[in-house]
Amino acid sequence: MKQEIAYITSLIGDPVRTKILWTLLDGRAYTATELAICADTSPQNISMHLGKLIQANLLVAEPQGRHKYYRFSRPEVAYAIEAIGNLIPDEKHRKIVGNTNNAAIKHCRTCYDHLAGEVGVSITAELIQQKFIEPEGKTYLVTEKGSAFFSEFDIDTDELKKSRRIFAKPCLDWTERKPHLAGALGAAFLEKMLLSDYFRKTKDSRAIVITAKGQQQLYDRFKIST
Repeated sequence: MKQEIAYITSLIGDPVRTKILWTLLDGRAYTATELAICADTSPQNISMHLGKLIQANLLVAEPQGRHKYYRFSRPEVAYAIEAIGNLIPDEKHRKIVGNTNNAAIKHCRTCYDHLAGEVGVSITAELIQQKFIEPEGKTYLVTEKGSAFFSEFDIDTDELKKSRRIFAKPCLDWTERKPHLAGALGAAFLEKMLLSDYFRKTKDSRAIVITAKGQQQLYDRFKIST
C-alpha cells in the first residue's frame, strides 16, 4: 500500500503533471496541444507526461477525428486533486483566496462536474438546513422532502442511485474549506442549473457566471444573495 501511494504522489507531484491535472478540473476534455499550452511545456514533453498519467489510470484518452482528448478516468481523481488544495498552509491559503484575480473562482466555479466555491458551499449548507439531504458518514442521504425538491429540476434520485458512481457525497472545497455537494447528484444538479440558464460556464476558466434568473432562484429557494 505504501509503495502504491508513493507511486501516485510522485506522479501528481511533478510540476507539469500537476498543471495538467489542475487544468482538467474544469470538467472539459483537452487535446495534448491544449494541455501543453496550459502546462507551458513542449508537445514532446506533454506526451510523456500524459502517457504516465494514463498508465496510472488517472487519465483516459478518447480519439475523436484526428485528435485525442484527455480527461480524468473517473470522478474520484478530480476529488483527490481538489482535496490537495486543502493542504495549503493557512497563511498561503489566505493570500491565494484573497487575491482579487481569484475572486471569480472563489465565488462560484466548477469542481470537475459539480458546483464549488462560496455559492456551491452555501447551496449545500442550505440543502442540509432545509433537510433535503442529510450527512451520513462519508455520504449524503436524500430525504423524501429532498426527492420532491430535486424532482422539480427533473432529477430522478432513484434512477441516479442505480449508477455505478457514488450517489451523493461531500467534497471538501479548497477555497472555502467546507464541503460542497459532489457525486452523481451534484453533477446532475449543476447540469440542470446550466440547462435552465441559472448558471453559465465561462471560456478558459472554471468560473461560473450566475445569471439574473439564477440570482432570483438562489434567493427564492435558499435565501442566498449573490
